[in-house]
Amino acid sequence: MAIEIERKFKVKGDFSREVQKSLRIMQGYICADKGRTVRVRIKGDEGYLTIKGPSDEKMWSRYEFEQKISLADAEELMTLCVAGLIDKVRNYVVAGKHTWEIDVFHGENEGLVIAEIELAAEDETFELPAWIGEEVTLDRRYYNSALSQTPYSQWAEKDE
Repeated sequence: MAIEIERKFKVKGDFSREVQKSLRIMQGYICADKGRTVRVRIKGDEGYLTIKGPSDEKMWSRYEFEQKISLADAEELMTLCVAGLIDKVRNYVVAGKHTWEIDVFHGENEGLVIAEIELAAEDETFELPAWIGEEVTLDRRYYNSALSQTPYSQWAEKDE
């Protein structure tokens, strides 16, 4: 069983000079219930189908199954997704021993920038780059599945 251990942070500064690669991502959800999601993603010119289980009590770890699929299959599966597609550019930045994924959202989530780091263990230490802000791992609003249902543009209180 694959376990994803991930932490999320707001981005408070300029990371652009450190970007090593960027990819456009479009994703939708076939199922986005509390505790489980089935996601279709087009990342660059590749398709993926991902199933995620519920988060643990710390909300850092959860089961994740991801399978690469053809671009044609991903495009077809996107037509089955519920309303609220996620459109973002993912930027990859290496800091210390880890690669940060910084998502710059577009469309209804325009203005939101979130950095994620995947860890091998919950107690693994990692370097916080200068552009990292407040941790939002425990705030479900920042989950992509939640953003597809209640986009950032609809939030009463927004990041400053």
